Amino acid sequence: MRIAVVGAGGVGGGFGAALAHAGADVTFIARGAHLAAMRNEGLRIQGGRGDTHLVPTQATDDPGSVGPVDVVLFCVKLWDVESAGAHIKPMVGPDTAVIPLQNGIDAPERLIPILGPNAVMGGVAQISASIIKPGVINQVGTFMRMIFGELDGRVTPRGQALLALCLKAGFDATLSEAIITDLWMKFVGLATNAGMTAVTRQPMGRLRDDPDLRPFFISACEETIAVARASGIKLPPDALAKVLDFIGHAPPAMKASMALDLERGNRLELPWLSGKVVELGRKLGVATPTHSMLYAVLKPYVMGAPA
Repeated sequence: MRIAVVGAGGVGGGFGAALAHAGADVTFIARGAHLAAMRNEGLRIQGGRGDTHLVPTQATDDPGSVGPVDVVLFCVKLWDVESAGAHIKPMVGPDTAVIPLQNGIDAPERLIPILGPNAVMGGVAQISASIIKPGVINQVGTFMRMIFGELDGRVTPRGQALLALCLKAGFDATLSEAIITDLWMKFVGLATNAGMTAVTRQPMGRLRDDPDLRPFFISACEETIAVARASGIKLPPDALAKVLDFIGHAPPAMKASMALDLERGNRLELPWLSGKVVELGRKLGVATPTHSMLYAVLKPYVMGAPA
């Protein structure tokens, strides 16, 4: 199977390296120092699941040199969705599956006008990993899972083939018949965790059981669940309990990628996380006081560290 990974950060690099070791023909689309390091020294994944060194690593900044592939794992930051979607068109053939593995909930609907409805699937990545220096990715904890599926719920040969490859690669994978629900279930926890770890500048282990902070985790999750249901999304009746259980078992050292971006002075995905909850809440008449607070406090940093 030919796979292109667009955005070789913690998510794309982690899953891409595992799939390459399982025998897939994987090419990473990257740029700058990270691309140079992968070309010269390979891609190294270190952390909770042990060390992996992918040498040689197929990497380029030119999708046109890759040609059509079977699967694109689309892992760029949320502000780059449209530009990266147009950039990867040379890799998208009639049967190519493009699977967004970003944070947020709207990447598929933003990609469909660019790549067409047949190309775009839905995807959820559950991994805590980030680039610590060019060519090196550190994973926190051992949890690594990918959920993906056709947006209309069909089970297709391309989905089944990718599932078999993921299981061969040794990480948890699910071929979902309700990927929109899965996207929202991740979003409930992700938007909350991103806002809370960023605002406090603290890892999950110091936050989730603090009696003064836990009510904010709960209320932020409840707000997002209410927005989802007002949007017509069919979440399970025990959605809150499921999300809080996931938060409770997250690695104690975990920080959401937005918190890491804040620490590094980088641009934030805030408008598509707490900002999206607030936007939809206003549109649908759902109160979102906790996410409104998280959004307001972090908004001065949305374009990076203030001058």
